[in-house]
Amino acid sequence: MKPLPADIEAVLFDLDGTLLDSAPDLHAALVAYCAEAGAPAPDYAAVREVVSRGSRAILRCAFDEDDAALLARMPRYLELYQGMLATHTRPFDGIAPLLEGIEARGQRWGIVTNKPGFLTEELIARMDWDLRASAVVCGDTLPVKKPDPEPVLLACEHARAEPARCVFVGDDARDVEAGRAAGLYTVAVRWGYLDGGDPDGWGADAVVDHPRQLAELLGLQVAA
Repeated sequence: MKPLPADIEAVLFDLDGTLLDSAPDLHAALVAYCAEAGAPAPDYAAVREVVSRGSRAILRCAFDEDDAALLARMPRYLELYQGMLATHTRPFDGIAPLLEGIEARGQRWGIVTNKPGFLTEELIARMDWDLRASAVVCGDTLPVKKPDPEPVLLACEHARAEPARCVFVGDDARDVEAGRAAGLYTVAVRWGYLDGGDPDGWGADAVVDHPRQLAELLGLQVAA
């Protein structure tokens, strides 16, 4: 674990699998889609593991097809998902006090996700985060997405923070790659979906098991 930079200005987070446990609703939408398509629905565990890779990977859990066929299925799947967007989705245990601790210190926090903007914006509004996040960069905000560093750099700009004084937190190797390339301190989390990977092998500056441990790393005072 590398030492944290001094004078942290902002903490940026991936969304699905880092701040929010959205897998139950993503799986429920796939079950509904499979029922329409007359296909068997995959187990929840199989879907949960690939959530960080996005809708195409989720659909591939049920349909062994090429990318073009999966892309053709995506609009209806996302329509079903939007209809149940925040039915069971909740912040992971410890996230609420973590964000409150960041705000109490006068630091900023933001979101960098590969999720489409129309879903991201509605979801964070449902969480009452839309007026709290200093930056929200979605998968279609720019022509590129993570692991490209540009979305992370744009979030730093929106948060009015220097990349060298920012932290990027995520549950996927793409998050670490993007954050590192953008010049941020990177933190990999074990509580997320992980895409079947081992966070210890991603080259992050720190790996944490729980939001409380992240709060400790950041030197925050948070409620138990």
